[in-house]
Amino acid sequence: MKKAEFIDAVAEKSGLSKKDAGEALNAILETITEALKARKTVSFIGFGSFTTVHREAREARVPLTGKTVQIPARHAVKFKVGKSLKDSVA
Repeated sequence: MKKAEFIDAVAEKSGLSKKDAGEALNAILETITEALKARKTVSFIGFGSFTTVHREAREARVPLTGKTVQIPARHAVKFKVGKSLKDSVA
């Protein structure tokens, strides 16, 4: 499902206009992004939680050439699925 299709579905279920649903979705995504940049956890009970994890610098091998490269340390986003979502998909 693409973003436009998602906005259409939200607008239909909520009774909002597509414009309002799109603005709400953009505000939600922006808020989640800002919280993750600040290294905060964003949790939706039953759905899941977004967190950031620190990945240490490491050395990796390029399979095609066999050459080793350095991968710098960084922060990455991690999503842990909530029980209700996991049960409904299974």
